[in-house]
Amino acid sequence: MFILGELFQSLALLVDGICKILYWLLMARIIVSWFPVDPYHQVVQFLVQVTDPILLPLRRIPLQIGMLDLTPLLAFVALYFVNRVAVRLLLLAAYQFAGGAAN
Repeated sequence: MFILGELFQSLALLVDGICKILYWLLMARIIVSWFPVDPYHQVVQFLVQVTDPILLPLRRIPLQIGMLDLTPLLAFVALYFVNRVAVRLLLLAAYQFAGGAAN
């Protein structure tokens, strides 16, 4: 059971790392959108391809105030919530499988 505990702890670290990377990629996409850049540049295309799966479902919710799009703000909140819940659940499972619940 110790191995399952280590596996869940590793998964928690992986989920946390992926969420942090997505956070920074989302931040980069927001900053890039403020400047007149070539939308066909490889870096811009990469940012769009990675962040669109997060942003597109949220764009269905009307979150625009004039020219200001608040969808990335909701994406940050959702990403934070998913990160906190998933990491806590995985760490709880790791603790239980490591023998913490048996005592």
